[in-house]
Amino acid sequence: MTDNSQIVATRGDSAGVIGLGLMGTSIAAALLSAGHRLTSLTYDAKQRSGAHELVGERLREMKQEGILRDDPEELLAGFRVTDKFEDLADCSVVIESIIEDMPAKLTTLRKVEEAVSPETLVGSNTSAIPVTLLQEGALHPGRIVGIHWAEPAHVTRFMEIICGNQTLPEYAERAMKLARGWGKEPTLVRRDIRGFITNRIMYAILREAFFLVDNGYATPADVDRSMRNDMGYWMTFAGPFRFMDLTGIPAYGAVMKDLFPELNCETEVPQTMKKLLQDGALGVSNGKGFYNYTPEQAKRWEALFLKFNYEIRALAHKYPENVGD
Repeated sequence: MTDNSQIVATRGDSAGVIGLGLMGTSIAAALLSAGHRLTSLTYDAKQRSGAHELVGERLREMKQEGILRDDPEELLAGFRVTDKFEDLADCSVVIESIIEDMPAKLTTLRKVEEAVSPETLVGSNTSAIPVTLLQEGALHPGRIVGIHWAEPAHVTRFMEIICGNQTLPEYAERAMKLARGWGKEPTLVRRDIRGFITNRIMYAILREAFFLVDNGYATPADVDRSMRNDMGYWMTFAGPFRFMDLTGIPAYGAVMKDLFPELNCETEVPQTMKKLLQDGALGVSNGKGFYNYTPEQAKRWEALFLKFNYEIRALAHKYPENVGD
């Protein structure tokens, strides 16, 4: 077992992950590090051939950073990769982590249900699709939950467990218990809503950020700088409600009265985003985004982002959710 600064092991159970992209490999590392025997499924032959190397790299990072005590090579011995859904038959939990496309997710979830036992917990790693929609036509809709991870999934403490309209309480409770065993600090989203908690709040922020840029009030760099040096300082310690408690509630009521009527409520995709999409911008992966990157700069930013996540995780563990209780 590990101490409070490390992953809490969940030993023995067999788990499954569908999809081995960026997020899928991170989830695989998180589950292996928690002691699961793991089966990962993908139809992509290239992803299958490279899975052990990528997942092993993440496990070795975790070992180096002190959040994993086990030998990464021993954990990898319990990792298999397949393209056959029947290989998931003995899994007690299966997590779908494919593209954010509802028809594709529905097809995948139905194949999972046909392969596993009726008691298996089935989770979908979705950022915004209502879980209730993913339960439609399911063999056992009560055992389907949303399991929303943050990237890098093997490092961050974030997780949302989302109940669809048909999710049974015992499966939500199982998912919350598993999440804690994976070293997460999970939130239970009790009623299904598109975008859940963090994405609804984040996209409200993004809408206002685009409004400021598209209307000439600021550049992307200006917005990034202000956010980093304000919300970036306190958000890991306290969420918005705790922060208002700490800094005085009356002022927020007064500002809301004046500011809320002037906030942007646009429902269309912002023009700046439309242009980037038309230009084929992917971000650091192709060097084109709100900022431009040389290949060397892109690699450096990716490495810095991962390093920061490990460091902010260590800091956050010093200030847990209920630090003052």
